[in-house]
Amino acid sequence: MKLFFSAGEPSGDIHAAALMRKLRERQPDIQFIGFGGDNMRHAGCNLIADLTKFAIMWLTQAVAQYFTLRKLLNEAKKYLRQKDIDAVILVDYPGFNWHVAKLAKKYGIPVFYFMPPQIWSWARWRIHKMRRNVDVVLAPLKFEQLWFEQHGVKSVFIGHPFFEEIATKESNREFLEKFYKKYGATPIITILPGSRVQEINANIDDFILAIEYVKEIIPNIQPIFAAYNQNIATIIHNRLNELNAIIPIITGQTTELIRAADCCLAVSGSVSLELLACNKPTVVYYKIGKIPLLIQRFFRRTKYITLVNLLAINAQQNNNSTQSLFYNETEFPIPAEPSQNDRDKMIFPEFLTAKDRSKDAAAYIVHWLTNQKELAAQKRRLATLLRKVDKIESPLNLAANTIIDFIKNNKIIRE
Repeated sequence: MKLFFSAGEPSGDIHAAALMRKLRERQPDIQFIGFGGDNMRHAGCNLIADLTKFAIMWLTQAVAQYFTLRKLLNEAKKYLRQKDIDAVILVDYPGFNWHVAKLAKKYGIPVFYFMPPQIWSWARWRIHKMRRNVDVVLAPLKFEQLWFEQHGVKSVFIGHPFFEEIATKESNREFLEKFYKKYGATPIITILPGSRVQEINANIDDFILAIEYVKEIIPNIQPIFAAYNQNIATIIHNRLNELNAIIPIITGQTTELIRAADCCLAVSGSVSLELLACNKPTVVYYKIGKIPLLIQRFFRRTKYITLVNLLAINAQQNNNSTQSLFYNETEFPIPAEPSQNDRDKMIFPEFLTAKDRSKDAAAYIVHWLTNQKELAAQKRRLATLLRKVDKIESPLNLAANTIIDFIKNNKIIRE
């Protein structure tokens, strides 16, 4: 059996590699080829190109990489038309992956979308692409699976791999021993700036300002930047030097830094699920340009940008409905920002903004770190939500079984 993978985000590279290992447990002679990153390479994938180097957002970045991505699509075509690929597995990264899916369907190859793009949140017109070019969506969230089914797309709820990966991942004890010896006596704030260069550049100044505001009230805090890789660490280091700011940067120990933190400051993304799993009170902050902020008011349909906040709404309805997660189609434009009262009720207070809201973000961290009862109450809220979230014992096993059984028997298994 031979499978073609395409993952363009660093997080997708991690999830795809984990799925490959599960697929090999079920089918030892299985072969993998496609686009991804180092994690997929180490999992045994014959990598055509490292697509994670081109992790992009917004139209301008996509246009800048157009010719490179077009060349990679031509490479994909060479492999897909050889007729020896049993299935294509796409991992997030819409845009490029829509083209891969279209090629696969042209050559009669089944297509699975593992960790699908959040088209239920924005760009809903893309659902017709999903219906036309994807055989089965492997949905990590229950409300997501319900939404896809309601819109005519075959979908299996597998649960989110993050929950499985975090539950089974052991911490680097040697690192943590040294870390606690050095920083253990002070409140730790772990800063998670993301894995895309453009989102780091957009948010780092506000993150540094937020830390400065916290230090004015709690001088003994210890902030730590968690860098995805050395390239990200270098970008952060250079900006800190330019601003004459001193904050340690640690690379490749994100889970350990989350577990060691008293609370966190993070960009929006799937990392919020890891923060939930690790029971860490967190402020989510995402700064974008004025024009993108205006545009999203007409296209975003979800009431919050953070997955954990959406899960909290869904849990209140026993996970059986999607209605309260979304703005009505007639609500144009959506509010620029939630009210302060609404934000105070969020599991993870979130800021999607085009202006400096670092002081407001810092206020939540100060509130938690200066009031142990409030910090404990916030952790109880997170623990309660985690218990309510629909979880599958092994999302990766279910995903692997679904893919192999569909290829062999053209049927879908459901938990």
